[in-house]
Amino acid sequence: MQWRVKPVLPVTKLMGAAAVVVLAVAFAGHDSIRWALAVLVGAGLALWALRDLLVPVRLAADAAGVTVVTGFAGRRHVRWSEVERVRVDRTTRRGLRSELLEIDAGDAIYLFGKQELGAHPEDVLTELAGLRT
Repeated sequence: MQWRVKPVLPVTKLMGAAAVVVLAVAFAGHDSIRWALAVLVGAGLALWALRDLLVPVRLAADAAGVTVVTGFAGRRHVRWSEVERVRVDRTTRRGLRSELLEIDAGDAIYLFGKQELGAHPEDVLTELAGLRT
């Protein structure tokens, strides 16, 4: 089983990078600080989108364990015996509710949101529970 980033995310990030460039052309003029900020923000958004394009699968699972993305584009396989807990972390802040799938591997905790998984975290938790047993 695999869960991947929704395709709309990298597209949105690339559109944001393009919008930053357009705004810089329209409003930065000869101000080098505005140009520098526009380049930094645009490059950051483009790199963030590139990560989504290069490593769209954020979580994969099978009978042996789970494979998670670490860092920019690295992967780590965690055996089920190393997984201490899998749960959905629900928080409400300023009226906004968020749910994250939390995989506690002892030395590291991996968090995945709905957009990263392309599915609701509760549904992924149910499927992982079926694989783990």
